[in-house]
Amino acid sequence: MSDRRKAIIVGAGLGGLSAAIRLRSMGWSVSIFEASDDVGGKAGSMTLDGYRFDTGPSLLTMPEVFEELFIEAGARLEDYLTLIRLDEICRYFYPDGTRLSAWSDESRFAVELQAATGESPWNLHRFLDYSERIYRTAGDLFLRRSLRERSTYRSATFWRSLVRFPAIDPIRTMARAVEARFDTPHARQLFERYATYNGSNPFRAPATFNLIPYVEYRRGAWAIEGGTYAISKALETLARRIGVHVHTGTPVGAVTYEDARRGRKRVTGVRADGRHVASDVVICNVDISTAYPELLDEENAPELVRYRKLEPSSSALVFFWGIRGINRLLSSHNILFSGDYRREFAAIFDEHRVSDDPTVYINITSRTTPSDAPAESENWFILVNAPVDSGQDWVTEAQRTRATVIRKINERLGIDIEPQIAVERTMTPADIATNTGSYRGALYGIASNSRAAAFLRHPNRSRRYRGLYFCGGSTHPGGGMPLVVLSGKIVSDLVLHRES
Repeated sequence: MSDRRKAIIVGAGLGGLSAAIRLRSMGWSVSIFEASDDVGGKAGSMTLDGYRFDTGPSLLTMPEVFEELFIEAGARLEDYLTLIRLDEICRYFYPDGTRLSAWSDESRFAVELQAATGESPWNLHRFLDYSERIYRTAGDLFLRRSLRERSTYRSATFWRSLVRFPAIDPIRTMARAVEARFDTPHARQLFERYATYNGSNPFRAPATFNLIPYVEYRRGAWAIEGGTYAISKALETLARRIGVHVHTGTPVGAVTYEDARRGRKRVTGVRADGRHVASDVVICNVDISTAYPELLDEENAPELVRYRKLEPSSSALVFFWGIRGINRLLSSHNILFSGDYRREFAAIFDEHRVSDDPTVYINITSRTTPSDAPAESENWFILVNAPVDSGQDWVTEAQRTRATVIRKINERLGIDIEPQIAVERTMTPADIATNTGSYRGALYGIASNSRAAAFLRHPNRSRRYRGLYFCGGSTHPGGGMPLVVLSGKIVSDLVLHRES
């Protein structure tokens, strides 16, 4: 490979690793500087007394995004990762005692939904047809292209989407569209849940985001042997193998630049490890709220001021429990629903507190990777949707919520869970902010609680600093593993187009 141009990536999250692999594959010399001692960002790992936990995402969709990345580097994903397609995507537990499994086999899922709730199978098939139409109309435009580049609006993709604009259902809310297509409260709550995949409120987010169920049910959902953290390590291995220089435990002190034409600036590299490292481009894979004040010394940058005025996505309160014994009522992915979904989201986004009756998500990776827990034991990753950190007393909030979670688990599963907890740790929104640099602990950057949200995310290219680019969850196209990896693709495409 010819190392004609140099790129520096600040941050080794999935977006930064994606951009690094693509640029290196195109002949660039690429270095990544990561402040922590490991790669992955939110997709990290933690071990407590023999129990291993993912600390972030837990379900893989759109594996083709990752396959494309490996192919671009001349590699095969299956040589680095073992994906396990889930027959049972999630198991649901409702307050009235209803239980049902969401199967990857659509016909089986429809039969189960009808048996458990009385919902017509036709309603499920019709809804997923509608979800698929949204994805096929808007998916390529919104997920794989920058919405701030003129070339996007001159493309055939844009004009095809524009002609079919009503198909993306941009006016109604997710909940309004779901309620129009399902008759039972159980099915409605199940599909309103998908707003949480980008940290939003289904009663405010546009119905365009109803494309998410299509991705999960008709294209599939996977677990990964070794957990989602295995994705981070696989990308690191691939990056190093093709010649990316990965420097962990090496924080960047500043992005350096010089004055250029017409009042713009031109980046020249970074200060890291006590020295200046020159580069033609710098790609920030850190939260926007960190990039401007800490890397560019711009506490009042107009981009930052604008960003902080936007509503942040939800955060999470997470309990990591090492559990003695095996609970056969649970699957790999489980949801214990609240009794009043609208009230739960009002608590999070309007009252800035954890609901008194939260929905509880339980992920058990030891079901697909037995080594994640000791014999006859399980690793429970328990997540409750929470507001971002705004100075709440998280010690008190965590204690209160823990008691609620235990009570809900005991009631729904008919067990006494507390004596089974062998080891435990808690992660609050404040911890997420500290550990990942996410603004106030927001998991997905900004919320998608308005029709314009997709166009308000921070752009992938700086207008004021030539050679400065951005990827990751706080930028377009948003949070979640596939989208973050696609942000790295969008950035690498922009760099190759503008800088080569």
